[in-house]
Amino acid sequence: MISSYNEWDDLREVVVGSASYANWPGNDPVFKLESEKTLWKETPVPTGPVPQWIIDEANEDLDILADTLTELGVIVHRPQEMNFQERGGMYNYCPRDRLLVAGSTVVDTAMMYPCRDMEIEALNFVINRADRVLTMPKDQGFKLDAANILRLGKDKFLFLESDSGNMAAWAWLLSTLPPTTSMEMCNFYAGVHIDSTVVPLREGLVLLNGSRVNEGNCPNVFRDWEKIYVNDVVAQDFYQYPYASKWIALNMLVVNPTTVIVDAAQHELIELLTKKNFTVIPRTLRHSRTLGGGFHCVTLDLVRVAK
Repeated sequence: MISSYNEWDDLREVVVGSASYANWPGNDPVFKLESEKTLWKETPVPTGPVPQWIIDEANEDLDILADTLTELGVIVHRPQEMNFQERGGMYNYCPRDRLLVAGSTVVDTAMMYPCRDMEIEALNFVINRADRVLTMPKDQGFKLDAANILRLGKDKFLFLESDSGNMAAWAWLLSTLPPTTSMEMCNFYAGVHIDSTVVPLREGLVLLNGSRVNEGNCPNVFRDWEKIYVNDVVAQDFYQYPYASKWIALNMLVVNPTTVIVDAAQHELIELLTKKNFTVIPRTLRHSRTLGGGFHCVTLDLVRVAK
């Protein structure tokens, strides 16, 4: 059975994504709007198949990540292969976006890009192991990528209101999850997803993107937590168009309360975490900005156990 209530307990089972058949969906009506709202004007938003050399390099890095987790004793699953280039979909690179794991419950979300709803087919093995599956209605005004949400304990969540998560979805979750559910809403910036802005490292310690979060807008749930503000990172290169900002560098995977997997280029961040008594495992995702996913994005934890 699936069982994962927060972002930091001892990781036992996880899905690691795949870049195979990655595609920029030219026929998705919402994705088409990306060119109108993007702040990046130097190169156009891409459409069509992702170049094969990027797919190959991304898969090499994902395989290394999967091997690293296996060596740490974590059971690793991979998404079922799908040809997104033929079907007009996007990719399996970021399974974190598609499903919300809340304890033994899985929420099938209504994604910002409708074409990404098909990604659930590659994760049916997750659905089949859930104790309960909640399906957010599609085409009824709800909009939610699961990566808009952080899990902070049993029935305790933080929800980012953004382009990929609206108030209607937040209200639906509160009305559908157990009545004991606490889900604070925050709104820091005009982008998408929360996991390059707020990174819970363990109970009582959170890392925050200092360009977006400050003492004035820090979520109430972290009022009594120790806070680490990071004000800059090493910007990674990208191919043609940056689907993610430089802050994808903060997107890390907590393996347990003392071990984290971090972008190898972030030397100051690694030093900071080491001083906080973390074992830091430096790894590389060469196309995290091109494809829009760091170590938290490209994984979906299925089982975490409190030590």
